[in-house]
Order: sequence, then structure tokens, then C-alpha cells
Amino acid sequence: MAVPKRKKSRSNTRHRRSQWKTTAPTLVNCPQCRDPKLPHTACPTCGTYNRRQVITPA
Repeated sequence: MAVPKRKKSRSNTRHRRSQWKTTAPTLVNCPQCRDPKLPHTACPTCGTYNRRQVITPA
């Protein structure tokens, strides 16, 4: 099993972790109710997916 020969410095560790960025979720408008929703998911507002009613809205 590979084991590091030297300890990684705090600077190098933080420099490497600085690239771990999160991105905001992409939202699309629902074709039925025009509310923003996640793509490829049923709309939580009106309950449609691919222009079909698939769930009862809460």
C-alpha cells in the first residue's frame, strides 16, 4: 500500500482544496406553470413531467 513519505503542508492542502467549488443548481422553467424547477424532474408546483400529470401537487 502506498504511504506518503512526507506530510503535506497546510498551504498545499488548502491550495488543493480551494478547487472544490460547489455550483448552483441549474433551473429551468416548467412549460405548464412557468415556475423554476430542476431539469429532468417532475415540477413540485403543478406535478407535471414531460407535459403529463405524474404526481398530485402538494
